[in-house]
Amino acid sequence: MVEIKELKPTKHNLLKFVHFPIDNLYADNPYYVPALVTDEVDTLDPTKNPAFDFCESAYFMAYRDGKPVGRIAGIINHVVNKRSGMTEGRFGFIDFIDDEEVVDALIAAVENWARGKGMTRLTGPLGFTDMDPEGMLIEGFDQLGTQATIYNLDYYPKHMERLGFEKDADWVEFKVDVPDAVPEKMARVAEIVKRRTGVDNIKYTSRRKLVKDYGDAIFALINEAYDSLFGYSPLSEKQIKHYIKMYLPFLPLEDLSMVVKPDGELVAVGVTIPSLSKALIKCRGRLFPFGWYHLLKAFKCHNDIVDLLLIAVKPEYQNKGVNALIFADLVPQYIKFGYKWAESSIELETNERVQQQWKYFNYVLHKRRRAYTRPIANT
Repeated sequence: MVEIKELKPTKHNLLKFVHFPIDNLYADNPYYVPALVTDEVDTLDPTKNPAFDFCESAYFMAYRDGKPVGRIAGIINHVVNKRSGMTEGRFGFIDFIDDEEVVDALIAAVENWARGKGMTRLTGPLGFTDMDPEGMLIEGFDQLGTQATIYNLDYYPKHMERLGFEKDADWVEFKVDVPDAVPEKMARVAEIVKRRTGVDNIKYTSRRKLVKDYGDAIFALINEAYDSLFGYSPLSEKQIKHYIKMYLPFLPLEDLSMVVKPDGELVAVGVTIPSLSKALIKCRGRLFPFGWYHLLKAFKCHNDIVDLLLIAVKPEYQNKGVNALIFADLVPQYIKFGYKWAESSIELETNERVQQQWKYFNYVLHKRRRAYTRPIANT
């Protein structure tokens, strides 16, 4: 028999919730990359995550014979619902053993919670906002995950389909070879764009100065560039301050590219970092006692993989070749640090404009993930 328990968001309960996939389902899986435990706990904590200014959530764990066998979060993003005109609940942070009774009980728990909040549809896996991992893996189960994406076993989507969930959106990911030099055609495009538009790359050697000059501008640009994408939740001023403090002081500046107008206005940014996947696997998502060492080593010594976390371009500069400036700037750095390939961020399968940037490189589509949806039945 499966027992479902709703967890109040205390630190003790959130740690249990976060540790379940790390210590149970994926303890010996070579492709699963655990979240950094402290970051995920803070994301789920209403007192730490500024998204709770417009979101609400509930957390459930499934037990059998006293042992945890699954987890799920129910989320309502009121900003997204207002923008879309929908009454949609989200499910996220979902993990479970391959057992129909367990899966059915977890989905029922979130569905009942969402129905009680007046929601008429359930969609996921999604987080509070687009800064959280989203999309269930449906292809690429034998590929190493990244710290910014969800990994799950191949039986997950089978259960979603069994329960009547249908495709809402698909994202794709690419593995891109780092070339021996900036592709000649890309270099030519970059120079043409500079001459025609007057934009150019800038680099920083001081993180403090970067935060002062462009901290707010980077996230404002993300809001502008991503505004029309699937289920986008614009970052609030409070969230922007939170993420500036959380991320920018630790970015490796060599792997960051920014494009500005002559007056200094930011028009494009490419945020990339050395892959932390293997370091997070080694430390099982824990900073202590030695996890900090593995993560620091990954940042300082680099490795074969660079993660392309995001590229954002002002709408009026999209389709003008500005992406070529970003990669013409970054590829020499990648060669210098010995990166062999890059992992793209997730890209909506319909976003052909973004996928055109890979035409200059050797690449392969190696992962696909999906957001599932279904109506919430009345009782």
